[in-house]
Amino acid sequence: MKQLLAIICGLIFTSSLVLGQNNATTATDKKEVIAPGSNLVVQGIPPVTADLAQSVKKYTEAIPVSLSSWHPTKREMLVVKRAGNTAQVHIVTSPLAKPKQLTDFPDPVGGGSYQPTSGNFFTFSKASGGNEISQLYRYDLGTGAVKLVTTDDKKRIGGGPWSTAGDRRAYTAVMTGKGTSSENFKTELHVVNPADPASSRSVVNFDGVGWGPVAWSRDDKKLLIGQYVSANESYLWLLDVATGEKSMLIPKVEGEKVAYGDAEFSKDGKGLYFTSDKDSEFQRLVYMDLATNKITPLTSHINWDVDGFELSHDGKLIAFVTNEDGFSKLHLYDIASGKELKTPRLPAGEMGGFAFHRATNELGFTIRSYQSIADVYSLDLKTMKTTHWAKADLNGYETKGLREPELIRWKSFDGKTVSGFINRPPAKFTGKRPVMISIHGGPEGQARPGPLGRAGYIVNELGVAVIGPNVRGSSGYGKTFLQLDNGFKREDSVKDIGALLDWIATQPDLDKDRIMVTGGSYGGYMTLAVATNYNDRICCSLDVVGISNFVTFLTNTETYRRDLRRVEYGDERDPKMHEYLTKISPLTNAKKITKPLFVVQGKNDPRVPYTEAEQIVAAARSNNTPVWFLMANDEGHGFGKKNNQDYQFYATILFIKEHLLK
Repeated sequence: MKQLLAIICGLIFTSSLVLGQNNATTATDKKEVIAPGSNLVVQGIPPVTADLAQSVKKYTEAIPVSLSSWHPTKREMLVVKRAGNTAQVHIVTSPLAKPKQLTDFPDPVGGGSYQPTSGNFFTFSKASGGNEISQLYRYDLGTGAVKLVTTDDKKRIGGGPWSTAGDRRAYTAVMTGKGTSSENFKTELHVVNPADPASSRSVVNFDGVGWGPVAWSRDDKKLLIGQYVSANESYLWLLDVATGEKSMLIPKVEGEKVAYGDAEFSKDGKGLYFTSDKDSEFQRLVYMDLATNKITPLTSHINWDVDGFELSHDGKLIAFVTNEDGFSKLHLYDIASGKELKTPRLPAGEMGGFAFHRATNELGFTIRSYQSIADVYSLDLKTMKTTHWAKADLNGYETKGLREPELIRWKSFDGKTVSGFINRPPAKFTGKRPVMISIHGGPEGQARPGPLGRAGYIVNELGVAVIGPNVRGSSGYGKTFLQLDNGFKREDSVKDIGALLDWIATQPDLDKDRIMVTGGSYGGYMTLAVATNYNDRICCSLDVVGISNFVTFLTNTETYRRDLRRVEYGDERDPKMHEYLTKISPLTNAKKITKPLFVVQGKNDPRVPYTEAEQIVAAARSNNTPVWFLMANDEGHGFGKKNNQDYQFYATILFIKEHLLK
């Protein structure tokens, strides 16, 4: 139920990649050419030369690392980092020890989670070819054996929490299948002992989608269940595990939408800690007494979202992080005194992956920053000293010349203030600089001052300024701002980019005549919308897995997502909304796209089907618009495999050089 990170960082400028295994080289015109893998559909893209790949290599070799799970008794941890072509689970046995790879699959692996009492095995999830039909697996540390815990490859398995006793995990299972009806759709809730897959038991079926287990009660008799309706509306339920009976924890109020985030039972089991924007513009950390249902806000003095929190195993401290204008700030709340403790200064950036060690009570976490990409740390709560556990492998990645991301603001068409971050090129680049506008996905994502990754080459070596805008509908700025792009207000967010174009024109160091727009997922829609609405004000556009027609998107997206997306975009079955969505869709307005367009897509994308890409490519080409097209037959919603990401990046650099820099 946490807000998604800005998707564009992962889809276009992923920093954890090297020259791909499947990219052979051939000699053409005295230059070696990197031939695309047989899994790639490549149209309109010029040959990629080996010298180009070599010139960007130090920006494609870096490997970020993130905390996955503490061992319950030993002072060691599981982390996720790339090994070869995909992200895999590794073990780190002491601070800054070399991570040892444990899993080894051709597809990326979800983070590992230790069995929470003995730690003799961990569980992880994995899908195939980007289809997101994840299954749950068990890795036995003693033997290295991997076993399937769930085996229905027609159902998408959603992870859930371990029981307090550590003998069960809760998980959800939903049917998959594009184009099927979402009526009478069910979300199944199961519990299983991963050491004995045959122990899996169905607890209850929920009507609809968006349901997921959040936390077990201290006696393991009840489960806290989250029901996600939209970014602005969600609910908490209490479920009896034995009977399957459930009750809404906090009743609905007519005409009021409330969003709930992370939740945990208190150590004594008498109450709950959770985040909520009830009676507030922002997500606050609150405590609820289960005997009286009295709710006590704990962070009313902070006018920013609490992004997430973690309760220490002794129940005495709460670590939580606030999202303050995109920057993460760590807080430690002492439950007995009701006061915050002083925290050490940490690198500026984005923090996440919080986990308390069961034995030492250390707080582990990951920090993503523009300098280090992603590193893992721990904080000793007695001494307040930090320990560096795992560093990103920079492998030549140059951060020295990178300037710190700068927070910028501008006025939009209706007087509302919109913000974002700009990464300006080094001072060695003189004159007005070309601009790349990189729009996040979601739509309720947020551009934050995290790592540039591959975009470091674009900024540092090509001298392009990169701007990440947070248009209306972005998270982090209050629930009112979050709703400003819903339904019939969809194009207002596009107008925010129009206002950004106006702002760029006022900046003495930016070139208003050399602007490129890009984005992934919803950011891909925004890219295409800018290309149709502001065609005369940009040079070119790069759309990654973007929506080109809202009606066909809602018709063809996976069934388990459709109703959740209708809440955000509008219900295409309503005649007026159908007319509006058709009217504003980039496909309807494709004749306005005359500037060069690059479209990237995964063939197995369950979210935005590949047909969204194919139809906008065909429509733009019918205008005689120059169109580049790249599709990976073994990927889904964005490229997760290194060799594919590499070829995408090489093609992106060619596109920038040809259509933005010239």
